[in-house]
Amino acid sequence: MSSNAFPGEDGRPDRADLEGDNEWTQLARKHSLGASKPRKVNNEVVKSGIWDALEREGFQYRSLLILESLQLLESYLWPGYNESSTNHHVLLIAILVTVKNRENLQIWDTFKDDGEQFSSFFRRILSMSLDSSLAIPIKTHILSFLICAFQSLDNGLIRKECAPLVSISLWQHLASETVRDGKFEQHPQLKKAWRAATKRYDAADEATQAKLRFHRAWLYTLLLDFVSRLQESGTENLVYCERFLEFLTDLESQLPTRRYVNTLIKDLNLLALIRLSPTFNSADNGLFRDLFVLLRHFVNFPIDDHSGAQRSQAQSSEEHSACLARLQSISLKHFKEKLTILALSNYAAIDKREELEAHLEPLNDDELANLAGLLGFRTKYPLTSKTEINRELLLETILAAHERSRTFREVMRHLSVLPTEAALYEPTLLRNEQYNGSRSLAIPKLNLQYLSAGDFLWRSFVLFRCESFFEVRKDIEETIKRLQPQQAQLPNTVRFTGFSRMAIPIGKPAIVEVTPPKVGQDEPAFVRAEIGLDVSRLADNVRREWESLRRDDVVYLVAAEPTENARALTNGHAAYATSHDHGIRFLRAAEVEQVLDEDGRVLRDTFQGDVNGFVRRPRLRRLLVKLDAVSYKTDIARKAAGKLDVYDSINVIVRRKGRENNFKKVLETIRNLALSDVPVPDWLQEVFLGYGDPTGATYTKLSNHLDKVDFRDTFLDQKHLEDSLPGKVIEPAAPEEPNIRPPYVLEGLADASAEPPRPSKKRRRDDDDAPKQQPVKKAIRVSTYQPPNNGPYPTDAPKVNQIRFTPAQVEAIMSGTQPGLSVIVGPPGTGKTDVATQIINNIYHDFPSQRTLLIAHSNQALNQLFQKITNLDIDERHLLRLGHGEEDLETDVSYSKHGRVESFLDNRFQYLSEVDRLAADLEAPGAHGNSCETAGYFNFVYVAPAWLQFWDRAETVDASTSDLLESFPFHQYFSNAPQPLFPPDSSKEQILKIAQGCQRHIERIFTELEDIRPFEILRTSRDKANYLLIKEARIIAMTSTHAAIRRQEIADLGFHYDNVIMEEAAQITEIENFIPLALQNPKDGQLPLRRVVLCGDHLQNSPIVQNLAFRQFANLEQSLFLRFVRLGVPTITLDHQGRARPSIAKLYKWRYPTLKNLPNVLTEHQYLRANAGFRHEYQFINVLDYKGKGESQPTPHYFVNEGEAEYAVAIYQYMRLLGYPASKISILTTYAGQRALIREILMKNCMDQGRSRLFGLPRLVTTVDKYQGEQNDYIILSLVRTTRIGYLRDIRRLTVALSRARLGLYILGRRAVFESSPEVRDAFSLLFQRPTDGLLLTTGEMFPAERSLEDDEVEEVEMKGVEHLGKYVYDITMAKLE
Repeated sequence: MSSNAFPGEDGRPDRADLEGDNEWTQLARKHSLGASKPRKVNNEVVKSGIWDALEREGFQYRSLLILESLQLLESYLWPGYNESSTNHHVLLIAILVTVKNRENLQIWDTFKDDGEQFSSFFRRILSMSLDSSLAIPIKTHILSFLICAFQSLDNGLIRKECAPLVSISLWQHLASETVRDGKFEQHPQLKKAWRAATKRYDAADEATQAKLRFHRAWLYTLLLDFVSRLQESGTENLVYCERFLEFLTDLESQLPTRRYVNTLIKDLNLLALIRLSPTFNSADNGLFRDLFVLLRHFVNFPIDDHSGAQRSQAQSSEEHSACLARLQSISLKHFKEKLTILALSNYAAIDKREELEAHLEPLNDDELANLAGLLGFRTKYPLTSKTEINRELLLETILAAHERSRTFREVMRHLSVLPTEAALYEPTLLRNEQYNGSRSLAIPKLNLQYLSAGDFLWRSFVLFRCESFFEVRKDIEETIKRLQPQQAQLPNTVRFTGFSRMAIPIGKPAIVEVTPPKVGQDEPAFVRAEIGLDVSRLADNVRREWESLRRDDVVYLVAAEPTENARALTNGHAAYATSHDHGIRFLRAAEVEQVLDEDGRVLRDTFQGDVNGFVRRPRLRRLLVKLDAVSYKTDIARKAAGKLDVYDSINVIVRRKGRENNFKKVLETIRNLALSDVPVPDWLQEVFLGYGDPTGATYTKLSNHLDKVDFRDTFLDQKHLEDSLPGKVIEPAAPEEPNIRPPYVLEGLADASAEPPRPSKKRRRDDDDAPKQQPVKKAIRVSTYQPPNNGPYPTDAPKVNQIRFTPAQVEAIMSGTQPGLSVIVGPPGTGKTDVATQIINNIYHDFPSQRTLLIAHSNQALNQLFQKITNLDIDERHLLRLGHGEEDLETDVSYSKHGRVESFLDNRFQYLSEVDRLAADLEAPGAHGNSCETAGYFNFVYVAPAWLQFWDRAETVDASTSDLLESFPFHQYFSNAPQPLFPPDSSKEQILKIAQGCQRHIERIFTELEDIRPFEILRTSRDKANYLLIKEARIIAMTSTHAAIRRQEIADLGFHYDNVIMEEAAQITEIENFIPLALQNPKDGQLPLRRVVLCGDHLQNSPIVQNLAFRQFANLEQSLFLRFVRLGVPTITLDHQGRARPSIAKLYKWRYPTLKNLPNVLTEHQYLRANAGFRHEYQFINVLDYKGKGESQPTPHYFVNEGEAEYAVAIYQYMRLLGYPASKISILTTYAGQRALIREILMKNCMDQGRSRLFGLPRLVTTVDKYQGEQNDYIILSLVRTTRIGYLRDIRRLTVALSRARLGLYILGRRAVFESSPEVRDAFSLLFQRPTDGLLLTTGEMFPAERSLEDDEVEEVEMKGVEHLGKYVYDITMAKLE
C-alpha cells in the first residue's frame, strides 16, 4: 500500500489491532505512550521504535491510523515537544495531523493552549520544507501538513503563522521594481502597505529581521525548488509536484492568500515553466496536467486581486485588449521592420496562440529576449531553479500572456449536463472514484472563502456534475450487470438472460423529428425520438413505475454488450476501467416528453379498467423522448465518417429513481445562475464570500435595522418580558402605567443592541492607562395596545402563542425579526422550529407587504415546520407548499398550489352565501351573491353606506346605547353568533367595540372575495396556480431540492420575496443553501432580500456525500451554516432542551456544555415516572456474537448484525406485550443493511401467524442519518459494528443517535469497540457506568408505570443474551395468545 493511501474497510485497524500484540500496541504498553499523564519523550523510542519502523514499511496508512487511535499525538508527542525536539519528533507530529485531517477529526484543539510552542513547531516545519537533504516522500508529508494549515485559516493559531508567509513582503522577490511600481500605480493603498512592511523591518531587532527575511523568502524559495523538480523524474517526485500544484491552487483560490502570491507566480512565469517541463509533457502524467489546468484557471481568474471585485466580461475583454495594444505599441516602436504586421493587425487576428506565434517567428533569440524584457517579463532566474532562458521559454511566456483564454463562464456553457459513456468514464472522473488519499485530485475545493459568487458557482457546478455522473455510472453499471447481456446466435446481436426493474430491452430508437439549429448555434434545436417498450412481461407494479415517468425525467439509452467481449478488447492494459469493462458500448441520455399507449394516445387518457370482468393486460407503451442535440450532432458526424451508428446499437433503456435523477435541472440552475451573474445582496456579499467583517451582515451593523418592533404574542406576560431580556434596562413608555399587559411593542432596540465602535490600534494604545468607563446601558421602552376586535364568532379570535420562550430563544426571535443575517444554533430539543415559526409570525403581521420563503433539506423537516405555522394566527390563504411532500402534511387542508386554488374556489361559495345573507338582512333586491364582482358592487352600494350611517349616528353627542342598538344594521345577519351579541349592561364604548368587530368580520368577507376574484377570471389551472404563487401567497415553503430544480421556472414567473428562512440548514450543501437566495430575478441590479435566517446545528449530521473524494478532498459536505460558524459570524445558541429526560440529555450534553433543561422535563409526570418493565430509562447492552458471528458484510458497505437485529426486535416485542403503543417506539440503526434485516425479522416475528394484532410494527425503522430532526418516546438503537467503530467515529452522527429519545433509550452494541475509541469516550462513559452485560428488566409492571424513576427498591431480572430475552418474550407471547 502506498504511504498515504486510505485503506479499504477491511484494511482499517480494528479492536484487535488496538488491543492486540502488534508492534505498535506493544510499543505503546512498553513505553506508556497512551498514558493519561504525559511522559517525557524518549528520542530513541521516537527514532528507532516509531520512525524507523514506519519508514521501513513505507508509512503504511494503516499503521498511522493505529498510532492516531492510540492517541500518540495528544498524549505523547505534543506534550513532550520543545525546541530541542528532534526532526523525527516534529515530522511525526505533522504526519499525525494530516491523518486526523483525513479522518475528519478535530486537529488544532490539541495545540490551542500553547501558542508559543506551536509557533516554534511551525517554524521547524517551514524550515524543514526547504531542506533539500530530506527525502521526497518526507517533503510530501510536510507539504500535506501545510495544505491542511492553509485550509484552516479560520483558526487564529494557524492564521497567525500563515499570514506572514503570504504578505506583501513577498514582492521583494519580483523581477524588478518596475513591476512593483506598476502595481502601486494601479492600487495606491498597496504602496502604503509596502512602506509599513519596510518600516516594520527597519525598526526590528536583528533576530526579528532574520525572522521577517525568512517569512518573505520562504514561498519564493519553495517555488524555485519546485521549478527545479519539474526537470526530474520518478514517481515520488511526481507525487510531490502534484501536491505542490494542489498547494498553489489552494493559495490562489482564497483572496487573503492570493492577494500577493498571484503577482509573484505571474512574475516567475510559473505557468510557462510548468507547461514546458518534462513532468508536464510526459504522456503518463495526466493528473499533473489536469492539476495544471485547475491552477491556470485560478491564476487567470477574472478578479482584482486587491479589491476582490470580479471583472465582468466587458472588463476582462478591455483588459486583454489593453495587453494586446501594449504588445503592438512595443512591437511597432522597437521591432518595426519585423513586427509591422503584428502591430497593425486587429486584436482578433493576434489573440490566438498559433497566429501570434507565426507573427513572432521572424525575431531571433536576442530580439525575442529583448521583447520579453520590454513587456516586463522576467528573463533571469536564480541558479537553484535550474531554469535555462531559451527561445522556447520566452515564446511560451509571451504567448501565454497574450492569447485569449476561455472564461469560466464559457467553459461552463459548453460543458454538457447530460452524460455519455465518454463523459462517465473519462479518467478525471475515474480518479475521483479511486481516490485513496495518496494523490491529489484535479477538482476544485469548497473553501472557507471564495473569490466571487461566480467562482463559488463554478466550483459547485464542477463538483455537482462529477458527483452526479459518478452516481449515474454506478446505477447504470449495476443495472447492466443485473441484465446479464450475452452474445446471441446471430452476429452483432445481444440477448439478456437477467432482469432489472430499472431497465427494459428495446429496439433501436426511431428518430421522428430533427429541427434546424437556432441562430448562432450549430447543433439541432430539437431532436425527438420514439421508443417502444414491451411491458407485457412486467409485473403490474413495475409496469406502473414505467408508466409514471413524467415530462423532463431523464432516461438512458444504452448499447449493452457482453462483458466477455469487453475483457477481450481491453486485455487488461487500460489504466482505468472503461465502459466496455462493464458491458456499456454507448450511452446517450434523453428526456421524457410523453408516455403513450400502443395506439399513440397519452397514457393518462387511456381507459385502464376492466370490461365485462376481463382486465386487458397492456403489451406496449410508446415513449416520446427528446435526445441530447449536442451528442446527436456528434453521432451523425461519426456516422458520416463511416463509423458505427450509435442509435442502431441501442438495445436497452434504463431509468433511475426520481429523487436521485434530478441532476440535470440542478446543473442547469447552477449554470444559469453563473451565466446570468445573479448578485448576492450587497449587505450579505462580503460575509458570504468569507472576507470582511464577519459581523457585517447582522442587524446591529446594518443601517436599516428596526428601532421599534411589535412582538405581538412573543411574550406571555410582563415577567416573561423582563426575564427574556437579561442585562437590558426595560422601562414603560408611559411611566404612569408600570404594569403592562401584552402584546408588547419594544422601542430603542437599535440603541440597546449597538456595540461601541472599536477604536484604532493607536487609540487603544493611548487609552490603555486611561480609567475604564462603564458603557451606559440604553433603555428599551415598552408600550402596548388593545388588539382589535375581529368579530363576534369564536373563529374570529386570533390564535395566540402559548410557549414561554427562553432568553436565548427570544434573542433569536428578535434577531430574525430584524433585517439582516441570523444564524441560530439549535441543539437537540431546544425548539429551533418553534423559534422559526414565531419569527415567521412576527414578520407576517409586522410587514404585511413582505413575502417569506421557507426552505428545508427534507420534506419531513419542512412539513414539521409548516404544520406549526398552520397553528399560528396566519390566514391560510397566504400559505403555499410546493413540491411532492405536501401530501404528508397532517392537516385537513391542502396547501399545494392546486389545493390552494380549490380552497379559494370553495371559500368563494361560502363567502358568496354570506353575501346573500347580508343582502337579505338589508332587504337589497338582486343576485348579489352571484359572483365576486357582484358582491363587490353590493358592498359599495349597500353595505358601506349602512356602516357609514351607523357611525354617523354613533358619533353624535346625544346618542344613547339604545340608539346605537336600534341603528345597528346587521342584527339579523349576526343572529347565528354567540348571543347576546350586545350584552344588556354594555356601555356605549363596549357596544362600539363590538360593532367594530362586526364591521371587521364583514369587511374581511369582501376583502377575501376581492382576492378570490382573479380566480373567477383566470381560466386554466396553470394560470390560477401561477397567480397564487406570484401574487397571493405570502409564506411559500419548499425543499432545497425543489428550489434547485424549479429555480428558472419560478424566477421567470416574476416571483419575488423578501425573506428566506432555512430549517436544518447545516444538513444542506452550500449550493443548495445558495440557490434559495436567488430564486428571483434582480430588481435594479440587486436581489431584494431583507432577511436570511439559518436554523440548524453543525454539531449534528452534515450533508451526506457518498463519494470519498468529494466528501474529504473537495469538502462537498460543507454547508453554508458550518462555513459561517467557522468564519466567526455571530450565532445565537439555544440553551434549554425540553425533549428528553435530563438523564438522557446528559448523554449528549458533553457536546453542548451550556445546555440546560426546561421546567417541563423536570416536573411533568411522564418524565418523572420509570419505563414500565425496564430497570433503567437508558442502557447500553453488550451484544456478543450470535450463532458464532458478530457483524458481517454480505456486499460492500452493507453491514448487518443478526444478533443485534434479533435483540432489537425482541425488545420491541417485549414493550408491546407490556402495552407500549407501537407509535411511540422507533428502531434506529447505523447501516442500511441492518435496517433491512430488522424489517425482515419484524415481518417474520410480529406480522406472521396472527401476531399482527399483538405486536404490529413500530412507528419507524430507519437509519440514524434519515432520522435527524425526528424524535420519539422510546428508541431502540443498533450500532452494528463489532470489529471497528465505523462511521460513528464522526461524533456528529453519534450526537444524532443519542438525542432522538424522549423517555427511553436502549442501545445494542459491542462495548469493547466503543470503549477503545477516544472520540466517543465522553458519550459512552456515562452509558458504561450502568451494567452492560444484559438488559435489566422489572417484573409485574404494565404500561404506563407508576413507579418513580428515582425508586431504587425494585426487583430486577437480567437477560443473559438475546436467546434469554427471546425465550422470555416467547413465553409471554404464548400466554397472551392462549
